Amino acid sequence: MVIQPGKCTTTQGDMFSMKALSPAHIAQPSNDVTVRFRRASGSPCYPSHNSFREAAGLQRFMMAADSEPESEVFEITDFTTASEWERFISKVEEVLNDWKLIGASSGKSLEKGAYTTEAWEEKSDEIAFADFRFSVTHHYLVQESNDKDAKEELVEDVLPVSMQDLLCMNNDFPPRAHCLVRWYGLREFVVIAPAANNDAVLSESKCNLLLSSVSIALGNTGCQVPVFVQIHHKWRRMYVGECQGPGVRTDFEMVHLRKVPSQYTHLSGLLDIFKSKIGCPLTPLPPINISIRLTYVLQDWQQYFWPQQPPDIDALVGGEVGGLEFGKLPFGACEDPISELHLATTWPHLTEGIIVDNDVYSDLDPLQAPQWSVRVRKADNPQCLLSDFVNEFFKVCRRKESTDEILGRSAFEEDGKDADISHALSKLTEPAPVPIHKLSVTNMVHTAKKKIRKHRGIDESPLNNDVLNTILLYLFPDAADKLTDVSEARTSTSAGSLPPPDNEDYNLYIQFKSAPSDSLTYKLALCLCMINFYHGGVKGVAHLWQEFVLEMRFRWENNIFIPGLASGAPDLRCCLLHQKLQMLNCCIERKKARDEGKKVNSDRSSADTGKPDGSKESDKEKEVGKSWESWSDSEDEFFECLSDTEDLKANGQEGGKKGIPKDGSKETISLKPEGRLHQHGNLTLLHPGDPLYVPVTQEPAPMTEDLLEEQSEVLAKLGTSAEGAHLRARMQSACLLSDMESFKAANPGCCLEDFVRWYSPRDYIEEEIVDEKGNVVIKGDLSARMKIPSNMWVEAWETAKPIPARRQRRLFDDTREAEKVLHYLAVQKPADLARHLLPCVIHAAVLKVKEEESLEDISSVKKIIKLIITHSSKVLRFPNPEDKKLEEIIGQILSVEATIARARSLKAKFGVEKCDKEEERKDLERFVNSFLEQPEVSVIGAGRGPAGTIIHKLFMSAQRLTEPTEETASMMPLDDELKRSGSMDEKRMNLGSAADFPLPAGREVILRTTVPRPAPYSKALPQRMYSVLTKEDFRLAGAFSSDTTFF
Repeated sequence: MVIQPGKCTTTQGDMFSMKALSPAHIAQPSNDVTVRFRRASGSPCYPSHNSFREAAGLQRFMMAADSEPESEVFEITDFTTASEWERFISKVEEVLNDWKLIGASSGKSLEKGAYTTEAWEEKSDEIAFADFRFSVTHHYLVQESNDKDAKEELVEDVLPVSMQDLLCMNNDFPPRAHCLVRWYGLREFVVIAPAANNDAVLSESKCNLLLSSVSIALGNTGCQVPVFVQIHHKWRRMYVGECQGPGVRTDFEMVHLRKVPSQYTHLSGLLDIFKSKIGCPLTPLPPINISIRLTYVLQDWQQYFWPQQPPDIDALVGGEVGGLEFGKLPFGACEDPISELHLATTWPHLTEGIIVDNDVYSDLDPLQAPQWSVRVRKADNPQCLLSDFVNEFFKVCRRKESTDEILGRSAFEEDGKDADISHALSKLTEPAPVPIHKLSVTNMVHTAKKKIRKHRGIDESPLNNDVLNTILLYLFPDAADKLTDVSEARTSTSAGSLPPPDNEDYNLYIQFKSAPSDSLTYKLALCLCMINFYHGGVKGVAHLWQEFVLEMRFRWENNIFIPGLASGAPDLRCCLLHQKLQMLNCCIERKKARDEGKKVNSDRSSADTGKPDGSKESDKEKEVGKSWESWSDSEDEFFECLSDTEDLKANGQEGGKKGIPKDGSKETISLKPEGRLHQHGNLTLLHPGDPLYVPVTQEPAPMTEDLLEEQSEVLAKLGTSAEGAHLRARMQSACLLSDMESFKAANPGCCLEDFVRWYSPRDYIEEEIVDEKGNVVIKGDLSARMKIPSNMWVEAWETAKPIPARRQRRLFDDTREAEKVLHYLAVQKPADLARHLLPCVIHAAVLKVKEEESLEDISSVKKIIKLIITHSSKVLRFPNPEDKKLEEIIGQILSVEATIARARSLKAKFGVEKCDKEEERKDLERFVNSFLEQPEVSVIGAGRGPAGTIIHKLFMSAQRLTEPTEETASMMPLDDELKRSGSMDEKRMNLGSAADFPLPAGREVILRTTVPRPAPYSKALPQRMYSVLTKEDFRLAGAFSSDTTFF
């Protein structure tokens, strides 16, 4: 096509026309040269807008030679600048090309409900028109594509998929989809909208300019996907658009009004609009398919009272329920989580002649509708007890005040601070026996109450005595019986009616890194959570924590075990606070064993004083006793096992203090073995041939995770030098050295090989060899790593002396470690405490949710609980998790709690428990549970089914409440009463059973037909109009197709 200057025209249907391009924008050809501009098929006859894609706006037009051989071919470079409008069209085309939306599209008709069950996806990009930015979004339904079927379906002159969707009736009124999907039934479309929320296309000229741009871009690219432009303010949801196909075009138009014209409130008026809009010249008019949906809203639930009540903490303390009630978290919504019920009655397939709906009479009876569907509207942010408890406790994590700042002066200050200090030195040096008081709640909190009263009155305390004593009795049940033995109390409080250790719910603490559900730490977390919610907030938390720390010190000083903790070393799978309490229990256990050992020794020494050589023995005992009295300050500390004092006297302390000759000497062999536990099978010592005995050894020092981290940091700081590596090995071999000394004391005359055979059998290699006489004998030797020069094992063996475990320096200083734990507990701020215990609170909340869900058996809730456990285990396994992730976990717990509350509310409203027939009850349960998983639920049997009957009764009960009573009717004037009764009677006659329902809150109508436009001989194309009428809103959305082959 030869382009002549000033004579460029375009035909884009009857949508718009363009002005001729200025001659200045087109290069002037010479007389004997034919200038050809390349352009895409289907584009206007002026230069394609694809040519305006240069960043600097420079255009390069390629010229091709004419078919005549004598014509000259050369290239003309046009340096004219593209306009902003041309650049915008080019960007739209680029986006459509990048998303591969060009060319013809194919697709099968969708199954019923596909818009709700299948997934929707979207892509977004940004473009600009001058300085005004637009966002371009592609919405599409994800479908499995079959290339073979697609190739077979590509037929010439086939209508675009979007035009076929206009007539599809399988997915009318989808409950959850984009508004354009509901209005036009499209499976794929593109939306161009202002990028900023406060921007809007308001003027008609700008709207027309955008539509022209879309039309040109669709023509240039051959895209058959509808493209919409959002106009006016975003809250109005106003869209206009266009879809182009081979010789066809569909225009999407919209009307949005606040006040509804009276002629558009019924079907007959909408049919008049639709007929006038399509302007079909044929007579008679092709039949119009009609789909109608009326929506009724039930808001009045007065006949049903929401049973959930918040727990009464005063009743709890008053003795109406037991103290164990503190271990139960509340659950449920404080208000009805279901606010409204929406009933949609649908007539999916109607024609104009079989139904009447005008301003006088209507055939649309809800009970006669062939389809019923129900959806429920959830209450906005219902108040749920469990999530409120967890949320309020989580807020404590963000507080910065210390315990002293919250409560005033420190409650840990000693009594008599202002007393006479002249006897301070004697008070420090004189012996101060610590009596073990009888266990009772009063004795345990006596010190704390006395010190707190000193600085503030009893009435000022955040927790009163009743609440405090109830909580302490719940936390420390061994204080309930004054005569209960301490050891018995410890074993009895550890057990209880709790899940067995192999239970999945019980072992949940390992994933959350919290604490077992029967532990003291877990109970403390629940008590603090309840106190924070009901008793003074963070002040109550600080007060209870002070009392708890004082109780820990009381138990340490009086050798009373802490209940609710597993014996043994700290469990590194639990939270740090739980590990600290376990460490303190280990210290109490060691201290108690040592004190009992001293008591036994002192009793025996006093019993031996009557013997002839009692003076000597008593002197030795005094020497031993002196070492025990000075254990807290002396470097030469000893570990006292429960042993016979006579063994100690027989060997003497000199064997442990003075040097011992090397192995094999007569003096060593003459030593009496000490600290033997039992014989080690049939093993014998290599050189003397005596049986090999397993020694009594010290237990390794228990460690919490923070101590392990500190130790690893210290070892890492030693560096990689030889000296640092040697020092690191010595620090790590303290336990090895202690075991070697115990082994030497138990097996006099032993060698390193004997120790290795017991301690590390893999490092002693035995081989069968043939001796000189031809006999097969077994010969053993140390492994290669034991023979390395400067081996730590060899050095430690040479350094070790034959000292039994009871006279060695303690590997674990229980006094120092206990004081460190008590100091750690005392300096914890409420925020730090909440951080430590938050995993326990989340753990308890998840267990509570699982318990409540088991009563309802909701499959969707089970899936969410599994996701919560997986998410929580990832977040809580690491120290100091992010607040945002913790908020996500709490939000998930809230959603599950609200879902279970909704299920219970719906079961109460639909009378599931009152249903006598088992089959009907199960059907109702499935119907109610489907509300929790689906946005809209179909009612089987419509108004005549079991669920439909219940829904009908609900609406009837609500309508009776709105009708005037006899008292109100008697107070009305006679004329008004007659008018009202007459109007009501007329209404009942006209509406029939519709009087049982309120006026519809929403009326939706879809009109479809296929007619030729714009001429009788044009191709018959789909036409569609959607109408929605609500109380304050009226909208018409039309899609009108026309044949552009000759127009």
